[in-house]
Amino acid sequence: MRNLEIDIETYSSVSLQKCGVYKYAESPDFEILLFGYSADGGEVRVIDLASGETLPADVLSALTDDSVTKWAFNAQFERVCLSRYLSDMGISLDQFHDRHPLSTECARFLNPESWRCSMVWSAYMGLPLSLEGVGAVLGLEKQKMTEGRDLIRYFSTPCTPTKANGGRTRNLPKHDQEKWDRYKAYNLRDVETEMQIQAKLSKFPVPDAVWDEYHLDQEINDRGIRVDMPFVKQCIALDAETRDSLTASMRELTELDNPNSVAQMKSWLSDNGVETDTLGKKAVAALIGETDGNVSEALLLRQQLAKSSVKKYQAMENAACADGRCRGMFQFYGANRTGRFAGRLVQLQNLPQNHMPDLDAARALVRSGDTDALSMLYDDIPDTLSQLIRTAFIPKDGCRFYVADFSAIEARVIAWFAGEAWRTEVFRSGGDIYCASASQMFKVPVEKHGVNGHLRQKGKIAELALGYGGSVGALKAMGALDMGLAEEELQPLVNAWRQSNPNIVRFWWDVDSAVKRVVKERKPQSIGGVRMFYQSGMLFITLPSGRNLVYVKPRIGENRFSGESVTYEGVGGTKKWERIESYGPKFVENIVQATARDILMYAMKTLRCYEIVAHVHDEIIIEADPRMSLDILCEQMGRVPPWAEGLLLRADGYVCEFYKKD
Repeated sequence: MRNLEIDIETYSSVSLQKCGVYKYAESPDFEILLFGYSADGGEVRVIDLASGETLPADVLSALTDDSVTKWAFNAQFERVCLSRYLSDMGISLDQFHDRHPLSTECARFLNPESWRCSMVWSAYMGLPLSLEGVGAVLGLEKQKMTEGRDLIRYFSTPCTPTKANGGRTRNLPKHDQEKWDRYKAYNLRDVETEMQIQAKLSKFPVPDAVWDEYHLDQEINDRGIRVDMPFVKQCIALDAETRDSLTASMRELTELDNPNSVAQMKSWLSDNGVETDTLGKKAVAALIGETDGNVSEALLLRQQLAKSSVKKYQAMENAACADGRCRGMFQFYGANRTGRFAGRLVQLQNLPQNHMPDLDAARALVRSGDTDALSMLYDDIPDTLSQLIRTAFIPKDGCRFYVADFSAIEARVIAWFAGEAWRTEVFRSGGDIYCASASQMFKVPVEKHGVNGHLRQKGKIAELALGYGGSVGALKAMGALDMGLAEEELQPLVNAWRQSNPNIVRFWWDVDSAVKRVVKERKPQSIGGVRMFYQSGMLFITLPSGRNLVYVKPRIGENRFSGESVTYEGVGGTKKWERIESYGPKFVENIVQATARDILMYAMKTLRCYEIVAHVHDEIIIEADPRMSLDILCEQMGRVPPWAEGLLLRADGYVCEFYKKD
């Protein structure tokens, strides 16, 4: 046997959506119900484990045989669940078979090296991340059965006890044999659909380098990151206590039945001479500055109540496994336009920043449950809890966190692609790109906290908003007006940035022309180290790393300005499969962000010998012995990939006892 196609149906009382597959499979009542498979493309079979059938010996052996490639759609689910199944059978997952403590620790889950994921393959080709969605887009003959959700709900999750069902909390095959037979058919169909997807995509194999990245991703997900559970529980309890107190104060002040109600609050404000269409965060903050007395106080209380910090703590509590580590927080190829990661469960990618100078002290007070001292020292408890979210992640005993990230990675990459020499020189000399950008725009020297230092903020907002064709709207979206810029300053700022970066602007429109030519004429084009070509109804953009970005069914359309634009099919802003409009600067954004992602992956491979526990955007978090050198780590991370000659990289880092933003 060389290949094994797998799809399983399972039962667990733990919520898969809230807790993730690692905790799901850890539940005492977890079991595999059905095991659908095909060996080497042969007939699909379903083993009814719930009814007492057993896996054939050759299939059982294949699961721990790294010479056999295992395929599944969202293979992480099958691999983690089968790890639990085999462990319960007393089958060792230790590939070294030496019973060494380190081997045992590493063998908590099946080795990902022999696994392939057809969901990753689909994402690589710009297709949806669901089996149903891929089947529909590809027009497969045998698509996923739509009744699957109902069958999963019936057999794979607990049921509510009623008089009609005899008070049971779980449905077994014997309770509805007809439904069970349909569940088996559903399981078989999923395997068939997965095999059809692979057949359809066989002309476009995923590069081995990307599979290696996937295996590294799985290693990181398997390792997980430790959570300070006593601290998390105190945060949740303190939040509940604080919310009750704030709600009571607000109710007393406003005399409203439900002061959290938007309608009731807007009505109360109106009665007090304040009209507003919304009670969003920005609107409330603005109104606080415009009001006084009871109105201002009520708005301040609402602002505090609006903090959603506790949701992150609850997510940690939900996802933490028995050993206190959160696993499965990273979705490989979660963003299929660029191949960047997506966050799962706790969502590390959008954690609030910390600006408190005394994080250690505040954290210690919360952990000890000293509510009185906390209330005395910190006026805004919800804000304090919000700033402490990162600190809930801690290294294992005897270790510290080493956090390293790339300095201005996207600014460096776009300058490299476009050949914007002055920017490259700034990076070569170790300068501040925001100061340099402001200096280039306004033709005066700009120093942080020095001469013309006030212009740095304008340089920063321009850098963040304008690199991918953004204009006045992008500046506003980045908060330019909130930062003190006047409306009449915005268009001149756009003009100044574009005039100072002519090569980047030229790169936008060179890419735009090249993409249109490929779609119209079906002829390959190359620009700035990027190759573009059309094949089998898809636009391919080959990055310097060799990885492809894929756009499904591209065609020339008309934009809202009656000009030409390229459209393609993909998952849009509505989270549905739809036709998406794009143009040069947007394609450049994809190219730059995808290349930054490839650089991060190169760094993660370089640092593979370390215990990487997490990564956030362009940052890597490593759990390591305190004797390790931070300088060496940053030097290794900042090494330029062989395919990016001339690119200037720099990584900076810090060491901490708990995760934080330095």
